[in-house]
Amino acid sequence: MRTGLIAQKLGMTRVFDANGKHVPVTLLKVDGCQVISVQTKEKNGYTALQLGAGTKKVKSCTKAERGHFAKAKIEPKVHVAEFRVSDDGLVEQGAELCASHFVPGQYVDVSGVTIGRGFQGVVKRWNFAGLVATHGVSVSHRAPGSCGQRQSPGRVFKNKKMAGQMGNKNRTIPNLRVVAVYPESGIIAVEGAVTGHKDSWVEVRDAIKKQLPKDAPKPAGLKAKGSAPAEAASA
Repeated sequence: MRTGLIAQKLGMTRVFDANGKHVPVTLLKVDGCQVISVQTKEKNGYTALQLGAGTKKVKSCTKAERGHFAKAKIEPKVHVAEFRVSDDGLVEQGAELCASHFVPGQYVDVSGVTIGRGFQGVVKRWNFAGLVATHGVSVSHRAPGSCGQRQSPGRVFKNKKMAGQMGNKNRTIPNLRVVAVYPESGIIAVEGAVTGHKDSWVEVRDAIKKQLPKDAPKPAGLKAKGSAPAEAASA
């Protein structure tokens, strides 16, 4: 099992395949994605890689964050995430990953935070139809209506669809096809929509329900120091 990547959502556009078919894609930018720390079974009880992406000012970091990044000898990162990997998927601390970690045609799972909509009523939040606009109905056109029962059980069940905060949830979109990869600019184009607003941070992993292509770099697609992005040698 390989590590994932931290990318920044640039927005959506479209491309045309070899048959001239229009394909909607989301562009994900991979830049400065480095390994901050390595978790091993001997020391931590599990195997994982902690990655960071984006540049963060030192004055904006907490004291604990400053010590953590100083120990790794890495500039502070805006977004930090941990990815579980197998024993043969470990990468040395400080290594930088690039967009060539993924190959065109493979499928990925993309996780992020949905766009926050604030406090919303049931019509917008749950797609309720609302009450009729005639027959004596006034003021309550977008009201939820009755939400309880009689004396038994005499309460409102948990998870009842009611008004409340909409969005701002962690969500994963599975099985998105990688349409194209541009290592020079660090951009990955995936088919379809991705969770989150423009410039938000997302985590991209190999799809767990799809088979990994044989030409995918192992243990990861690494960026060579002082040169253009290059794939790591296959294991």
